[in-house]
Amino acid sequence: MSSTADETGGGRPQKTGGKDHKKPTAEALRGAIQLGIGYTVGNLTSKPDRDVLMQDFYVVESVFLPSEGSNLTPAHHYPDFRFKNYAPLAFRYFRELFGIKPDDYLYSICKEPLIELSNPGASSSWFYLTSDDEFIIKTVQHKEAEFLQKLLPGYYMNLNQNPRTLLPKFYGLYCIQCGGVNIRLVVMNNILPRSLKMHYKYDLKGSTYKRRASRKERAKSSPTFKDLDFQEMHEGLYFDADTYNALMKTLQRDCRVLESFKIMDYSLLLGIHVLDRKMRGRGNRGDSKRQGGQKVLYSTARESIQGDGKAAEPLPDADDDTLGGIPAKHKEEKLLIFLGIIDILQSYRFIKKVEHSWKALVHDGDTVSVHRPNFYADRFLKFMGGTVFKKIHPLRGASSRRKKNSMPSCRSASQEVLSTVKEESQEERRAQSLENLDDTDTQSSQKPDVIPSSTMLNPAISVATLSSASSIDDVKTELQTENRASSSTLALEDSTLPISDSQASTPESGLDVYLREAF
Repeated sequence: MSSTADETGGGRPQKTGGKDHKKPTAEALRGAIQLGIGYTVGNLTSKPDRDVLMQDFYVVESVFLPSEGSNLTPAHHYPDFRFKNYAPLAFRYFRELFGIKPDDYLYSICKEPLIELSNPGASSSWFYLTSDDEFIIKTVQHKEAEFLQKLLPGYYMNLNQNPRTLLPKFYGLYCIQCGGVNIRLVVMNNILPRSLKMHYKYDLKGSTYKRRASRKERAKSSPTFKDLDFQEMHEGLYFDADTYNALMKTLQRDCRVLESFKIMDYSLLLGIHVLDRKMRGRGNRGDSKRQGGQKVLYSTARESIQGDGKAAEPLPDADDDTLGGIPAKHKEEKLLIFLGIIDILQSYRFIKKVEHSWKALVHDGDTVSVHRPNFYADRFLKFMGGTVFKKIHPLRGASSRRKKNSMPSCRSASQEVLSTVKEESQEERRAQSLENLDDTDTQSSQKPDVIPSSTMLNPAISVATLSSASSIDDVKTELQTENRASSSTLALEDSTLPISDSQASTPESGLDVYLREAF
């Protein structure tokens, strides 16, 4: 094990070189990547598992692989090269955290040739994709690799607290020394599945200064647009309330982590697949592990924003058609959204401070992409939560309709309470009147026919009280009707008895007195 100083950047290797040093070709670089990762990860399996210690983040293992081979390394047909493996035990822990077994990791990277991707950014990095769509291998600059090494302890702590994140998931950091150049590589999760056509791709920062795709980029078959293009081409992507809240909560947490590390100038890579379009654009997946189900945990967009669900539980609709995309809508179109934060290896150091100061003098300082980490995070979140992602609000007509329908029932209930109170007060007054009437009839013993008539009135009063009359006049009318019926019945029953005129008129006069007192 040895550690060497790196002096040159990790840009795009050239196909031609000088007389003394022959720089590796693209084919030789791909072969060296697969050979070096296969050798170092294979040897790592012999080391016992243990807890990660602080010094493990700063270990660099180095091995020389000559083309003719050696006692420890296999022969190959590429130029001689030295392969460095940074923090091997720490990255092994990261891979285990995401459920990546060593055999699966080697199978994905080494079995099939790596696929070269175009680079839409301003950097000179190369991108390689594994044939099963699981991993992206990116070349990085010396400062970026150095910053990632310093970031590893904090990155380790963050992943332990929350593995569900939209931040890049780093699975390995390597360096290839060949032909006098150092090519640094980082292995990350793949955000956009190649097997599902992305009808739109965006690189969003939340700034407006020069944030428009160039003519050269627009001419590509699958261009990557920027912030101003999104505002012109889309009015926002709409999610249900739960999905929107989970997405924004994840973005807020990730931005605060980046701000704590003084990281800025990152982007949100956004891929949009339109479900309503018949042209699905599926590529040749070959021997893809994703056909038989996802192997890497927390790697899809849907899993990255979920709450505290079980990691290994497959989502009910995360099948071969969705590939873990987040459902969304734009106007009448149904979409699948794939997204992740990229380019986080930019620290707000002296060069970036100078760049921001110079741009702020020429342009509006709040619109340029290079900014202070806290301001950058706030502007990034404001743009994502207000312009890019929007919440589907429930229809207001339904709630107002429910309120309107509930008003008659409330009104009828209040009317029933008021009518009940009225009826109770009327019944008390009637009872008092009957008591007075009974006292008067008891004192007049010469009028025995009044008592039967008063007892006949009680049923009529009860019927009038329990009826659904809406006013006092209706109650009075019913009482008068019942009184006439009872009086005529009493007259028929007592027709055989000799009754004087004054006695016969007494019940009628008693009823009149009661009605006057009651109403």
